[in-house]
Amino acid sequence: MARDCGGGILSVAARTVARMFESNSDPHAAAAAVDAITTATREENAAGARRLAAIGDLYELRSPDDDVDKQCCAIDGFSGLVVEVAAALGVSRKRAQAQVDRAVMLRTRLPKVAAVYAKGLIDAVMVAMIVSRTDLIIDDDVAQQVDADLAAKIVKWGRLSKPKMEQRIDALIAASDQAGVHAPRPPSQARYLDIRASGPGSASVCGALDAATAAALNAVLDGLAKGVCRGDPRSHDQRRAAAVDVLARGGQLRCECGQSDCPAAGSADWPAPTVATRAVIHVITTPEALDSQGPGFLPGYGQIPTEQAARLAEGATIRQVALPADAVEPGYRPSAKLAEFVRCRDLTCRFPDCDRPAERCDIDHTVPYPAGPTHPSNLKCLCRFHHLLKTFHGWLDHQFPDGTVVWTSPTGTVESMH
Repeated sequence: MARDCGGGILSVAARTVARMFESNSDPHAAAAAVDAITTATREENAAGARRLAAIGDLYELRSPDDDVDKQCCAIDGFSGLVVEVAAALGVSRKRAQAQVDRAVMLRTRLPKVAAVYAKGLIDAVMVAMIVSRTDLIIDDDVAQQVDADLAAKIVKWGRLSKPKMEQRIDALIAASDQAGVHAPRPPSQARYLDIRASGPGSASVCGALDAATAAALNAVLDGLAKGVCRGDPRSHDQRRAAAVDVLARGGQLRCECGQSDCPAAGSADWPAPTVATRAVIHVITTPEALDSQGPGFLPGYGQIPTEQAARLAEGATIRQVALPADAVEPGYRPSAKLAEFVRCRDLTCRFPDCDRPAERCDIDHTVPYPAGPTHPSNLKCLCRFHHLLKTFHGWLDHQFPDGTVVWTSPTGTVESMH
């Protein structure tokens, strides 16, 4: 805290300003650091171009578009290629799909843009935008012209904002093919609501709603958030987030002031839902977690903190998952108890980098039945996509008695799933 000692405040301020304009650093070292930043950026861009070029090489080697026998299958040759790329990159199938799309477009429709990228003169963000904005061009001659025009100009567009960059790309496309420009989607087609895991015990919500619906939801959340007393320690935003839980379960938002005479304290138990349908969620945990000594697992969202698992257990129906018998079951389809054990053990699809919840997966015999037994050591969860991939696209799997699965890709890459 500053104190006024005559001209003390002014003298301290003057010394502070003076130090702001002093430079004790070596100007040559600073210039070298800036040069290193520039060089590293170009190298990073060029490395990204080489990665897409390698994906393009794999695309040509696999020739998925020529696999006419599988073009009407649920998983065609292109899908198999995407999974190979996902495994090589260690990313999700959706992210790998985007990489493959860019690689194929650069290889087949935008070779001159690819050459600029290979020199490190543009970055991955611009490449992704160019690919997405030019994907409506049908005529090969138009695509060739747009490719040449873009390659001649895009180096200067790197400092533009995303909207301005999109405008420049669209204007260039329109000069050659007005029908190839992306038109804004009607508002009704842009509606969506997405909920996905974002961290331990939490999820993010984003979407685009009808304005009237959004206004009504906003008013309801505000009304619930204001229904507590002034002693509630949470911020308004925190109470709004808690109010979403009230909308899902029904009832009122309970005040957390801790005062026994608070009129907004509510019931200690969860109130009964006030809507016609009742949602049921399954939390998988250990007996220790019920005593606030261990975390839980919420399918589709991952691990949740100990205190959250214990809170959800209050008033919930708790059922012990029985260990399966040592004996092999006689049929192909596992019993309900065995299926429940396998799903609780695996939690998600057992293919690398797939997080599809086990409850939405098939139960696969690693060694096909009847040669392979219907037993936990030979059963695992696979989402329908990866189940078909294993069956028809050359992926090999080996399962150990503890449930560990070792996958081998068509090119021989090995990855273990514990």
